[in-house]
Amino acid sequence: MRNAGDHSAPRRRLAPALAAAVALSILWAALAPLHLVSRERAIDIAAGNDALPAAITLTLGVQDVLLLRNVDHVAQRFGPVLLAPGEQIRLPFEQAGVYPVAAGAWPDKTLTVTVVEWPAPGWERLGWRLAALSHAVRYLPRVAPAMAMPAPAPARAADRAPAPSGSGIMPA
Repeated sequence: MRNAGDHSAPRRRLAPALAAAVALSILWAALAPLHLVSRERAIDIAAGNDALPAAITLTLGVQDVLLLRNVDHVAQRFGPVLLAPGEQIRLPFEQAGVYPVAAGAWPDKTLTVTVVEWPAPGWERLGWRLAALSHAVRYLPRVAPAMAMPAPAPARAADRAPAPSGSGIMPA
């Protein structure tokens, strides 16, 4: 006979269902095809922007185009490319390898573009997905939430200072 305060039976049924859901999620992440909204990886070049990464990893067939955008007010050199203000260029990569790119805006920096093969199904694809998730979380845009400013309250007659006597102005 079960005790009225015993809630362990529903928990015992929930544990296998939760374990199965986690196992199916891992299986899906390891075997499902890779799809991204865009094959581009964007880098914005701006004045005083020290956030240029030292290295970028691209994946053939998934995200294999480097998009450079000059959001500065002066021209910037990136490798052999001179970008005018507001200009952008797409650099597609078709072979796996490591490509150093000189960053003219930062003379002491070199951007290393590593292009890797499409991850095979299994642990390799699971690792790729986890790395992509980690990158997405790490580089979330830092934007403060928009806060609505309250409208100023209308001035009440009692809050207004009375006009000095003899000024000819009648208080409202």
